[in-house]
Amino acid sequence: MPNREKTIIDKVLDYLYILSKQPILLRDLLDANRQYNEGMHVDPARLGFRLKLGRAYFLYILIVLAIIVPISVIMHKPLANIDPHISILGAMVITAVIFIGFNFFRARLRDEITKRQIKKSWKLRFPYFSYEEYNKKIEEIYEQAIKEEISKKDLERYILDNLVED
Repeated sequence: MPNREKTIIDKVLDYLYILSKQPILLRDLLDANRQYNEGMHVDPARLGFRLKLGRAYFLYILIVLAIIVPISVIMHKPLANIDPHISILGAMVITAVIFIGFNFFRARLRDEITKRQIKKSWKLRFPYFSYEEYNKKIEEIYEQAIKEEISKKDLERYILDNLVED
């Protein structure tokens, strides 16, 4: 496999998350894929990752400062001449947006690492079936396997047999 250049997102995720060296179990992968496709948050323990919260705060502060400082420099003169009450209210709103923004930042990171971990495990479990093309189809087969109460040890064979039949 060629050594590809890491994107900024990959570097950020590597900096902010601890990844388990243990492989993801097939059932956990299939459940995580189903939850991810439904727009749900997946349990990080199932996919073997954990956020380094201190680093996430640090990175978020840097991003906020990179946005706020230039805006403050540009807006200083106009804001210096307005009523202080308006400035106080503006500061309260900006503070609230910053604190609320961290939750969106964290959720976005979690979605990215979830997708990355699912795709990484997918390549190990289903090397001949691309994630983009087959994730919905395998999700349907998995739901059918649950209804038919297929055992854990027969699950992979059941999925592969149903993929080959179609």
